[in-house]
Amino acid sequence: MATVSEVMALLEEHQSTSTKKTFMNHGAREPFFGVKVGDMKTIMKTLKIKKDHQLSLDLYATGNSDAMYFAALIADEKKISKDDLRQWVKAAYWYMLFEFAVPWIAAETPYGQELGLEWIESPEENVAAAGWSCLSNWLHLQPNDQLDQQLYQRLLERAQKNIHQAQNRVRYTMNGFIISLGSQIPEFTEACIEASEAIGKVRVDMGGTACKVPDAGEYIYKIQEMGRIGKKKKMARC
Repeated sequence: MATVSEVMALLEEHQSTSTKKTFMNHGAREPFFGVKVGDMKTIMKTLKIKKDHQLSLDLYATGNSDAMYFAALIADEKKISKDDLRQWVKAAYWYMLFEFAVPWIAAETPYGQELGLEWIESPEENVAAAGWSCLSNWLHLQPNDQLDQQLYQRLLERAQKNIHQAQNRVRYTMNGFIISLGSQIPEFTEACIEASEAIGKVRVDMGGTACKVPDAGEYIYKIQEMGRIGKKKKMARC
């Protein structure tokens, strides 16, 4: 069984000055090393870690951004609790954690939709953004015949109405939700494209980086053209 100290030592070994600088431009802060995701997966293979519930909790509790992200890669979605995830989302202070790492795991649990709906009500930007991201990932994992279309119709209307007034990263994840809904449920494809056209350009402060906000309608249309509407995933994390 791998230990926290073993993982931390290997994370430090794989630190990258350029990656650290890039992450800091996007909102990461000390303590962290700046480790590429590909290198994290190499570390998982080196230590022969697949899923390790307690190790994931212990690593996330370090407050080191690399360790927190690594924790999500090895989290056991069958063992992690709602309260664990609620603690994780509160500690997720930049978007790699609150838009990817935490929502991925939450969406893979049986209570992903429940947590997503809970989190989008939060006044805290990181938590609300995590909620929309969680719901987006939930759509990619669940069979369409098990999704409440009336619920998702209300969420689409809510996103369309509120996106321009929402907090910065919430705008980004609301836009992502529209893309996910339109690309996962065929009955919503045209509605989401129309919603995107009505919304217009979504402006998000990307911290002076070259990252851009995708046009939801154009993105959905491309997926439609590729014949990938409704294409599901086996897991959210990648």
